[in-house]
Amino acid sequence: MRWISFAFFNVCRNGRRSLFTILVAAVAVVAILTTSGFALFTYQSLAEKAARDEGNFIITHQKFLKEEEDTPLQYGLSDIEKLIAQLETDEDIKSVLPRINFNGLVSNGEKSSIFIGLGVDPEEFMVKGPFLTMLEGKALSNFGNEDEAEVVLGKELARNLKVTVGDYITLMSTTTDGALNAMDFTIRGIYTTGVPDLDKRQLYVKLSDAQSLLYTEKVSSLSVYLFDISKTQQTVLDYQKRDQSLEFTPWWKRAFYYQSVKDLYNRIFGLLGGIMVLLVFFSISNTMAMTVSERTREIGTVSAMGSYQWEIIRNFVLESSMIGFIGAALGIVASAFIAWGLVYLGLEMPPPPGSNQGYPLTITFSWEVAGIVLLTMVLVCVLAALKAAYKGSSKSITEALSHV
Repeated sequence: MRWISFAFFNVCRNGRRSLFTILVAAVAVVAILTTSGFALFTYQSLAEKAARDEGNFIITHQKFLKEEEDTPLQYGLSDIEKLIAQLETDEDIKSVLPRINFNGLVSNGEKSSIFIGLGVDPEEFMVKGPFLTMLEGKALSNFGNEDEAEVVLGKELARNLKVTVGDYITLMSTTTDGALNAMDFTIRGIYTTGVPDLDKRQLYVKLSDAQSLLYTEKVSSLSVYLFDISKTQQTVLDYQKRDQSLEFTPWWKRAFYYQSVKDLYNRIFGLLGGIMVLLVFFSISNTMAMTVSERTREIGTVSAMGSYQWEIIRNFVLESSMIGFIGAALGIVASAFIAWGLVYLGLEMPPPPGSNQGYPLTITFSWEVAGIVLLTMVLVCVLAALKAAYKGSSKSITEALSHV
């Protein structure tokens, strides 16, 4: 404690210089924590969206994701009731939802367009939450008209066909036997995903209606939703060991956009963090070099009194560490206030590429990242002090005492 108190008083001897260096360290820490916090928020949001869209993991035929199907549902799953019943006994599983992926032509009687269809259990709209923004009408529901096939369309697809809620359209697709089939559907709702390319082609129908259109009892996949997204990997490994005949694919292997954004942000923010660390290193090096130069005669005096070189170096290292610690602590506090303030300001980021909807500007404050940054800053300050202190303490006593 005595040496720490001496280091504190020595820091205060050059108040303005020390304050400037502390502020540099604080600003660097704020920059690192806010950018990393934004990246963490982006990763979490994209991960949750990916897991919500298709499930924490999907269960498919082993060839479903590896080979192109010659006919619809060639690699589909059959007799899924028993498998669903087994999965629903797992306490970690929230819901198991079957899905059919199909495509074809949609027509209003005068004009036709290509569509990408999803046959889903209407419960999916409850389990996944508000993943679609309904512009008109309602989403699919188990409480709708059972005698009438219903569909919800992307807004651009509805605009191209010049249809609205209550109108009739015809879906044409290839059955599992390779024949063409068509069914009439009533438009129950019009939605937007926020992605224009999807809004131009995508539509949802009930699973039973999709099976009727394709003449099949199969489904493309089973989407499994967990209560805790962090348990996805272990759950997938456990079920894959139990059943080698099926493919269990976690959400991140299907989240190509998530992987691309994460790789890009890691490079950008990693480079920015490196620049900030170098900035602090050179600032501390300059400060300690000036401090050592001004106290050269003092170094000679304590050396003449019997102090070892390592003791002199230790004193300067403690001073530099204190500057780095104070600066990093101030930066952490400032970053926490910034993260808290953005929640209440409600600022919006512009829409990302491929989307027409913005999203809230939020920073995820992580104590784990803050601790790593704090230790990094102290280490950088120690290295900077070692460099300057070793050079200053290597002079002979005579040379140090005669320094002007």
